Amino acid sequence: MILVTGAAGGLQGSTGRHVVELLLAQGQAVRAFVHTDDHRAEELRKLGAEVVAGDLREIRSVRPALRGVSRAFFTYPVTAGLLDATAAFAAAAREAGVARVVEVSQLDASPEAGTPRMRRHWLSEQVFDWAGVGAVHLRAAVFFENLAVASSGGRLALPLGPASTRIPLVAGEDVARVGAGLLLDPAPADPVCLVTGQLATIGEAARALGVEYVDVPPEEWERRAMDVYRDEVAVEHLSHLWAIFRFIGTADHPLYRVTESIERYGGRPPATLREFA
Repeated sequence: MILVTGAAGGLQGSTGRHVVELLLAQGQAVRAFVHTDDHRAEELRKLGAEVVAGDLREIRSVRPALRGVSRAFFTYPVTAGLLDATAAFAAAAREAGVARVVEVSQLDASPEAGTPRMRRHWLSEQVFDWAGVGAVHLRAAVFFENLAVASSGGRLALPLGPASTRIPLVAGEDVARVGAGLLLDPAPADPVCLVTGQLATIGEAARALGVEYVDVPPEEWERRAMDVYRDEVAVEHLSHLWAIFRFIGTADHPLYRVTESIERYGGRPPATLREFA
C-alpha cells in the first residue's frame, strides 16, 4: 500500500493526483489522502483508490492513514502549515515503519534561501531525515502551472524585468512521474533529487503559452495576486521568488540546468512548456 497526499489536486501542480493515477495504472494499491471528501474524492474511488479524508496537520488524521503503508508521497500546498504537517507525517510514518517517503520540496531549499517558503522546505527536509523514513526530497523548479495561472487574461504579467530574464521550469506531471518512479524503485536513492525540465526566458515562456509578456511593478503584481491565490503565504512566496529571478536576470546559476532525473525515474524526456500549453 502506498499513501499519497494532495490526491485531490489543485491549482499548484496537482502532483498528488498525478501520482495516484500513475500508480493505479501500474496496478499498485493506493490510499489517497484528501482534505475534503467531495466530488474529486469520489473520482479517485472510481479510479480504484482507497480514499481517506483528514487534515495533514492533525496527528489524529495522519496516524490511521499511514497504518499498513510501506511507502508514501508527501506534498503540501503553498499555504500555512507546512512544518506542522511535516512533523505529524514524519512522526506517524516512523511509527508505521514506512520505508520511503518521497516529498515535494523546492529547487533552492536551504537555510539561506531567498524565500521564507524555501527555508521552511529545508526545515521540512531535515525533519523527514531525522525521522529515518528513507526520505527523498524532490527539489523542483517553478511549475508550468504557476505560469499558466499567471497568464489568464491573455497576458503573462509578472514582475520579472526584461523578457530576457531566465527561469527554471518543470511540468507538475513530470515531478509526479519522478515521484511515482522513486516510490516503485526498490533500489537505494539519493536523498536529494533535483527536478528541472526546461530553462527558458520569460519572453519565451509567454510565447509558448500564446500570450504577451508584460513586466509589472512588484506592488501591482501583489495586489492582483491576492485576487487569484487568496492566500498570503502563496503571494509572499511568489513575490520573493520573482524578485530572485529578476535579480539573477540572464546570468548563469548553478541550479539552472535540465536534470536527468525526469527521464531516469519518469521514463521519458521532460515535457516542454509548449507541449503543456
